[in-house]
Amino acid sequence: MTSSTVPRGAAARDRLLVAAGEELVATGELEVAAVARRARVSAGLPYRYFGTRSGLLTAVVERFYDKLGRACALRDYEAPTWAEREQQRIRDWVTFLYTEPLAPVVLGGLTGDGEVATAHTRLLHELTGLGAHNIARAQQGGELPGDRDPQMLAAATLGGLHAVAAVAFARDPRPPAEVVIDQVWAFIAGAVGLRP
Repeated sequence: MTSSTVPRGAAARDRLLVAAGEELVATGELEVAAVARRARVSAGLPYRYFGTRSGLLTAVVERFYDKLGRACALRDYEAPTWAEREQQRIRDWVTFLYTEPLAPVVLGGLTGDGEVATAHTRLLHELTGLGAHNIARAQQGGELPGDRDPQMLAAATLGGLHAVAAVAFARDPRPPAEVVIDQVWAFIAGAVGLRP
């Protein structure tokens, strides 16, 4: 859809989400009035679409995970083996995190109330569920040992990946993405019991 065919309300909502993300990246804070100024809308418009500051921050987090899903988590890879598919997924995941300006903010721990924390936890649980299904299929196909709990493995690998990325973001200079990809893959391959 071009911007001329996007409904006006959807375009305004999207502009507010972009402005909120930019505000978070620039300041580490989310002040609704600053978001409205950045989006060049009235001070009350963010409340019309999101209700509260927490609603706006929750929508920013949901948008981040939606983009992550489209970039790698929800993608079907065509490589013949689980290991090759997941190496590509990890490459795309780390590349997404390295190129998405909001990643250090989201992975570094957003400050918010219970509503934001609940949304963040829900989204991580959804990703864990996808990962568990993926691992279980590889176990059933004999590509991974079946003696490990798929959900626990998915939670550990997702948490490990995001923790490694958060450490990388905190370093100055930031390590090259290839180094992070190699470290994350070595961790995941070991955790799931991938045979060399």
